Amino acid sequence: MLAQKTGAGTEEEKMVIQREFEDLLERCVRCEKPEDQEQIRKAFKIAFEAHKNMRRKSGEPYILHPIAVAKICTYELGLGPKSIISALLHDVVEDTDYTLEEIEFQFGHKISSIVDGLTKISGVFDQNSNLQAENFRKMLLTLSNDVRVILIKLADRLHNMRTLESLPPNKQIKIAGETIYLFAPLAHRMGLYAVKTELEDLSLKYRYPKAYEEIARKLRDSEIARQNFINKFSMPIIDKLEKQDIRFDISGRPKSIYSIWHKMQTKNVPFEEIFDLLAIRIIFDPVPDIPEKTQCWQIYSLITDIYMPKPDRIRDWVSTPKANGYEALHVTVMGPEGKWVEVQIRSQRMDDIAELGFAAHWKYKNMSSQEGELDKWIKKIREMLEDPQSDAMEFLDDFKLNLFASEILVFTPKGEIKSLPKDATALDFAYEIHTEIGNKAIGAKQNHKLVPLNHKLNSGDQVEIITSEKQKPQREWLDYAITAKARSSIKSALKAETKNRIEKGKEMLETKLKALSLHPSSRIFKKLLPAYDVVSKDELYSKIGLEIISLDDLDKVLKKNTKNKWIKYWELQLPFISKKDKDEEKESKDGPAINKSTPYLLRENVDEPESAYIIAKCCNPIPGDDVIGYQSPNNQVIVHKSKCPAAVRLMSSHGNRIIPAKWTTHKILSFLVRISLQGIDRFGIYNNITTAIAKELRANTRTINLHSHDGIWEGTIDLYVHSTTDLNNLIMNLIKIKGVEKVSRVENIEEEL
Repeated sequence: MLAQKTGAGTEEEKMVIQREFEDLLERCVRCEKPEDQEQIRKAFKIAFEAHKNMRRKSGEPYILHPIAVAKICTYELGLGPKSIISALLHDVVEDTDYTLEEIEFQFGHKISSIVDGLTKISGVFDQNSNLQAENFRKMLLTLSNDVRVILIKLADRLHNMRTLESLPPNKQIKIAGETIYLFAPLAHRMGLYAVKTELEDLSLKYRYPKAYEEIARKLRDSEIARQNFINKFSMPIIDKLEKQDIRFDISGRPKSIYSIWHKMQTKNVPFEEIFDLLAIRIIFDPVPDIPEKTQCWQIYSLITDIYMPKPDRIRDWVSTPKANGYEALHVTVMGPEGKWVEVQIRSQRMDDIAELGFAAHWKYKNMSSQEGELDKWIKKIREMLEDPQSDAMEFLDDFKLNLFASEILVFTPKGEIKSLPKDATALDFAYEIHTEIGNKAIGAKQNHKLVPLNHKLNSGDQVEIITSEKQKPQREWLDYAITAKARSSIKSALKAETKNRIEKGKEMLETKLKALSLHPSSRIFKKLLPAYDVVSKDELYSKIGLEIISLDDLDKVLKKNTKNKWIKYWELQLPFISKKDKDEEKESKDGPAINKSTPYLLRENVDEPESAYIIAKCCNPIPGDDVIGYQSPNNQVIVHKSKCPAAVRLMSSHGNRIIPAKWTTHKILSFLVRISLQGIDRFGIYNNITTAIAKELRANTRTINLHSHDGIWEGTIDLYVHSTTDLNNLIMNLIKIKGVEKVSRVENIEEEL
């Protein structure tokens, strides 16, 4: 939020700056030691000199910003001297001539390291910038060593949001968008409830000002009625608690403006229909020698003696705290006037941690169990950061995906609890236990019932993973693995397998060439690549290693005159070869132009997570089907069966976008098809059918739906095949089974496949 450099401030401004700094020192609860105060004064002096010619967009001296950030760190987060020094210096290295080496010389390595991590990242959320995502990753790398980096960064963002009105509207929306995308959920994960709530509300204020003002106005208008209701609801509870000699504080507060707005959006209801607008909070002073958990349930019992609880709205976070360390017992009860009211029961320690999160732990250093959950989370971040093959933008997506999803708690067979994001699958659970268990997983038992790896788990499930030494990670697993650990492990295993396959294929080709008294050369590859429908040496090696490409006819391939085919092939696959295609590529913003004079090759991208083409859901073509391609406006090729009704419509209305397409050999990737069967019922026929599919043809079945009536049976089977050749072989084998009268492929199946 810097403006241009200006001259030194006025005497009045210098007095304001000095007063703000003295207020910071006076109210710092952990800065009693003279040496700490001396270091803080030295940091202030350096920051003041470094920023003396700078002003914020609001016009105020820039030094007031780092002072304000330091105040948030100590007043609102309870941080100590090192954090205050780092906060005062957090912009010095980036915005002035000071270097990290000078900071280290003056204050030591630890503060220098924190300041380095706090260097501003102005464009982290620009999805076109890999560099900015990499910078964010580096900041998190510092986090994994010192959690204060994130706490101070959140304080910095909070002050920027509090002073956002001085920026132009386009900058306000950009910063507010960044805040709701990452910083608010980051505060949630760190357990900073108050910071998270304020960031969410301020973000909403600038992103949707009308909605914010309308909800704020309605809350103001209903404030008196709400306070009267809180008093009426609380009085009998206060009476009960006082009779039990429980020392407590009871308060009622409305939900945050953002949480009300979010519920209105997700449930599509107006403000008036949000029934749980307020929550009552009871914070008690625990009695020594009695577990806080026991006292929470005692208060719960007293409340439910007065008001009827809603059984499905009890949230027990005293037995199993959230991953951010949050502990409380929540119960929703039917209050006066037929209104549901949420009551939150916490000890004073629980409330401190709920409000201040990780920053409150210094007050409770002997409560090591509270740090455990956050330590586990930071360990997960470190695992993600240590993956050397992880793409920066991919990392940012995985980080956001896992950071703050609603959590479920799942039990191992031995009763150990694992915390996973909502919608996590059995496969995610397998990788959460151990990478090797995930890599070898073939299925799971959920509460003793057999389920597939893509089965979504629920909180409270007990899950056992079934493994096989023959199993290895499949590319399809990425479609339903959602945790960063699972996805990272799968990608690493696939990349390692690809590397091994390429090495194996290279060795096989070189051995074959040596037998022909030849050595690998560009001339030889100019013949081999188009002959085997591949576009690179690595793809050639990979397919040789997979035995998709046989080298038995290598000598014949090398003897063929492939000049013309070569030219056509590379005009198709590498459009930048000709000047005409160079011009076309310059004109295209979404990818290289496609040569429509030759078939577009539908290759098996075994070494790429993303396919270059999309299979149309309306007809689900598989290798071997006659197909055409439709080039969408963003240059993606959508593959339809030639006879598909949708393809016929496209050919008549968008003929200029239709391109010829041709399958290459597919032996690794599978495609889902449905076959219809009919026959005469007899004992054992179902077993014969499943045996033929599973054992004789090694096909992977998804669903079997067969039923019989009046001596006739019929139904469908959905299964995965590599090509029409596999499918036709399967149909021929099934038709040979006694009692099977008719087997056919179901064309134009519904999209749910």
